[in-house]
Amino acid sequence: MNIRNGVSSTGLPEEVVNCLNNARFLHLATSNNDCPHVSLMKYTYLPSTPFSSTPTIIMTTPPSSQKTLNLEANPRVSILVHDWVSHRPPTLSSSPGTAMNSSTDHHRSSLANLLLSLNSASLSRISVSLNGAAQFLEPGSEEETWCKTQHREHNRFEETSDESALGAGAEDRGAGSYISGEQVRVVVVKIKGGRISDSNETVTDFALQQEESSHGIPVGNHA
Repeated sequence: MNIRNGVSSTGLPEEVVNCLNNARFLHLATSNNDCPHVSLMKYTYLPSTPFSSTPTIIMTTPPSSQKTLNLEANPRVSILVHDWVSHRPPTLSSSPGTAMNSSTDHHRSSLANLLLSLNSASLSRISVSLNGAAQFLEPGSEEETWCKTQHREHNRFEETSDESALGAGAEDRGAGSYISGEQVRVVVVKIKGGRISDSNETVTDFALQQEESSHGIPVGNHA
């Protein structure tokens, strides 16, 4: 593994920005009392906002969720986002029924697997782990209203014919209750730094210069 140390700057590396702009979900890791918790989250990435010059990730969470409780006790978070498609290749072992498939079916399956592997490989570039500090925004504040609007607009996707056939758009159609609901909390994460890993096992660390001011509600015990 080749590890490189990036230079501290005020902006994210270009490949990280591209990854955040293209990915649909991220994994949010929170913890409290040495008990980790991971959530799959819809998100909005913005390089800056009218309220902060720091690269920011916007998310929403129900007030009684485990991640909300964790964030109230510990604002430190880790985030994983990637631009690769998970594809598990066929194993060498097979079920008894598999051996009875005809040669035609085997050829068709092999071709489909080859095409899927090529497609997955073309998308497999990097994974990014980020670290930062979370804040809940003041309910009803100008910043919360603005961030919630941005989050809602960034998570409205057109449903393609393939998604319609597979039902893949169903989750997005229900996203409104998780973004615009009156009870949801808006949480923003100010990115402090992170690590980029690529398929060649090259790892690059980077850090961001942090601003001093903050307009949200600090979460966690800072004493």
